[in-house]
Amino acid sequence: MTTLLKILPLAYLLLAIAIAAALDAFAPVLTLLPHPWNLLGIAPAALGAALVLTAGLSLKQHRTAIKPLKRPKALVTTGVFAISRNPIYLGFVLILLGTALLLGTLTPHAVVLPLAAFLDALFIRYEEKRLEEAFGDAWRGYRRAVRRWL
Repeated sequence: MTTLLKILPLAYLLLAIAIAAALDAFAPVLTLLPHPWNLLGIAPAALGAALVLTAGLSLKQHRTAIKPLKRPKALVTTGVFAISRNPIYLGFVLILLGTALLLGTLTPHAVVLPLAAFLDALFIRYEEKRLEEAFGDAWRGYRRAVRRWL
C-alpha cells in the first residue's frame, strides 16, 4: 500500500486517461455524444483543471504539502477547500469525466468511478488520518462542516 502512495496521484490520472483512450480506440461501445456534442466534455475537464490549479495554489500559499506523503503544515479550509475537502481529487475525476465525454463512446466512462474509488481508498483515507493526527479538533470540525467530495 505504501508503495502505491509513493506514486503521485497525477500519474494515476494520466494512466486512467490512457486506459479510457484505449477503451475508446479498441473497444468502443455505443456512441453517447457524437461530434460536435462530445465537445461538451470540455466543461467538466476545464472545471476539473481549474479546481486542481486553484487548490494547488492555495496549498502553496499556505506553505503546506501538496504531496500525499509529506507532513501537512496547515489545515486549509478556505477557497475551494470550503466546498470540498478534496478539490484536487475531485478535479482529477472531473478531468477524466470530461475526457470520457470528449471521446464520445460509453466505454471510457468505465474508468471514471474506479479512479474515484481508488483515490478515495488509497490517498484520501490516508491523508485524512494524517490531518486528524496533525490538527485534531480543528480537523474534526472541518470534516463535519465540509463533505469529502462535494
